[in-house]
Amino acid sequence: MPPLRGAGPDPEAEHPEYAGQYRLDARLGAGGMGVVHLARSASGLQLAVKVVHRRHAADPEFRARFHQEVAAARRVSGAFTAPVVDADPGAALPWMATLYVPGPTLSEQVKRNGPMSPAELRRLTAGLAEALRDIHRAGVVHRDLKPSNVLLPDSGPKVIDFGISRPYDSDLRTETGKLIGSPPYMAPEQFQRPREVGPAADVFALGAVLVHAATGRGPFDSDSPYIVAYQVVHDEADLTGVPADLAPLVARCLAKDPDLRPTPDEIMAALRPPSYEATAFIPAQRRPAAVESAVGAKGAEASTRVRAPDGLPSGTGGGRGGRRPGRRLVVAAAALALLVSGAFWAAGAGGGPDTPEPAGTAERPASFAPWRTPLRAADGSSPSCRASTAGADPVLYCVAAGSGTARLAPSDGRVVWSHEDTGKEAPTVGTAAGGTVYTARPGGELRAYAADGGAELWDADLSGYLDVPFPAGGTLLMARQDGTAEGLDAATGASLWRHAVPGHPRPGYGWYDEVSGVAYLFEYAPDGATTLVTALDARTGGTAWQSRLDGLLTPVGSSGGALVLTSANERAQTTALVRYDPESHGTTRVALPFRMYGPAVVVAGDTALLLERGGTLLAVDVRAGAGKAERWRLETAVGLTSAPVLGPDGGRLYFSAADGRLLAVDTARGTLLGQTRPRLRDGRLGHASSLPAPVVLGRTVVGTAPDGSVFAVDGNDPARW
Repeated sequence: MPPLRGAGPDPEAEHPEYAGQYRLDARLGAGGMGVVHLARSASGLQLAVKVVHRRHAADPEFRARFHQEVAAARRVSGAFTAPVVDADPGAALPWMATLYVPGPTLSEQVKRNGPMSPAELRRLTAGLAEALRDIHRAGVVHRDLKPSNVLLPDSGPKVIDFGISRPYDSDLRTETGKLIGSPPYMAPEQFQRPREVGPAADVFALGAVLVHAATGRGPFDSDSPYIVAYQVVHDEADLTGVPADLAPLVARCLAKDPDLRPTPDEIMAALRPPSYEATAFIPAQRRPAAVESAVGAKGAEASTRVRAPDGLPSGTGGGRGGRRPGRRLVVAAAALALLVSGAFWAAGAGGGPDTPEPAGTAERPASFAPWRTPLRAADGSSPSCRASTAGADPVLYCVAAGSGTARLAPSDGRVVWSHEDTGKEAPTVGTAAGGTVYTARPGGELRAYAADGGAELWDADLSGYLDVPFPAGGTLLMARQDGTAEGLDAATGASLWRHAVPGHPRPGYGWYDEVSGVAYLFEYAPDGATTLVTALDARTGGTAWQSRLDGLLTPVGSSGGALVLTSANERAQTTALVRYDPESHGTTRVALPFRMYGPAVVVAGDTALLLERGGTLLAVDVRAGAGKAERWRLETAVGLTSAPVLGPDGGRLYFSAADGRLLAVDTARGTLLGQTRPRLRDGRLGHASSLPAPVVLGRTVVGTAPDGSVFAVDGNDPARW
């Protein structure tokens, strides 16, 4: 790359002449994150190249976020976005090149020409709703939809800048640290519960954008971002000037409760034109044909999906190749008949393996057959599953909201037994040594079932306890309201021990070591300066050791006989790992290359794998000390993830996405090995504050999805998912 220019009177005169191989011809604009230039590819294609400001390029956290923006933009590139052509997030000044879209931003358009006409507004509403639908289907939540991020070419609106924070646009901060979004267009939950932001936040932003397009101002107006934040959370939106036929729909988009907002599909349905005149201003909605082509995760192969009557998709499995349409149609009709007849659990594809690959493709190993079993979940949430490997054969248990608990055969997904539970929220499901399965709701009832026939073994009232049980081998660890800890025998429900643990007025369990049988309790000091960690024998309740360590620490695993803990700052950002040796009482602090927001952690040998809910995956050497800790990092572009699970040999890591995808990552190299297709219920991505983790049973990897299905794929062959 040619040398950079020197600084001039303009603070942004530092920008380079080139970004990679692209000469930067003209400056299109600038913002808090970087400068956007016009450039051309070797073939003459016009590009818009965003180059990050130098002050941000030196910030590891910002680099990680830019990495994530690039990955997200690549994933959702399509009819409603500016496709990514090239990028280098690791350059001295990170950059991303997208196809140049000639046209003003919505912000510029309104500023120059005033509010949109009703017909233009309807067209904008339909286009942005369809854009959000496709963005959400890709597993991405934008989080910063605003007028300056909407381009208006002749072909229809395009959405740009995906899932990136604007840390220097405002001094406003959230409980997790830096502001995610722009206050006038942020949903209430982005201020109140930033870790639970889902697709509905984008719908709220859409409502605010439409008010701006219709009136030239936002629904919440103030020069102070703090006052705007208060208005968003507490005040009603000002819809004065919004056309009467659109005002009710916009008001629904701006509902304080995310569950009351319409989905993008519902918005498009509400916009069906009442007259021929309006039709010209509404883009045609794409509808599934009798047979539709589905592109695989890498966009290389295409398979065929056949839809049953009434538009219901047929049962599908984990394979990515073609399917024999005749059998799929029959299976879909059979599954539908089972549901109509009142069947509680319906086995997809006859409860057995998916249709084999067609001739001309590589054969699957005969020893494995993928399967899919749909469960009748009431709220569109993903079922949750747990496994037990205590006996000769592994056992799989699953629960679904509004349905109940069932044991499934890991070999083919067949339902072995089931218990109905019509509660609106699915209970926690867990397993204990010996094959016992239990379900529990906080403050409700704990029920334990036998593995073989599903007979209820015992139950307990949880109203006197702080939370649901923490499984530790054959013991269920509990914390009572009076501050005492207790261990219940998972097979009988009998109390094995109960006593107060010194220093733990409200004991919390962080991690259980299956090898030693030791569970680790932790409790923060009132001033947040230290954490008391106690090693407890799960079966007897005896204290093995106790130590007060510096910082806000959480036990997450072990390495070489030492306990590994995460360390967080006062904003709940994970900043380091701590390795504590109980024999020498020595601690080693391993700083992370950037701050992470509540990552789920698994430890394998000397490597800790940290997965942020936003999709950033980081591998760290827990023995690095003051040296370089990072082994690799991967931006998966997943908007919301489950906790990760290691494969049996530690070589693969599996986790789920909010849209039902199951992903596999090589733990040695940090590369994505494969992913299944999205599995949505009626094309909708629901809001979820947490996602069930997948289950690994040897080479069988079991995932769950919002369409209510439990499915199994071959863990040895992620590339074919």
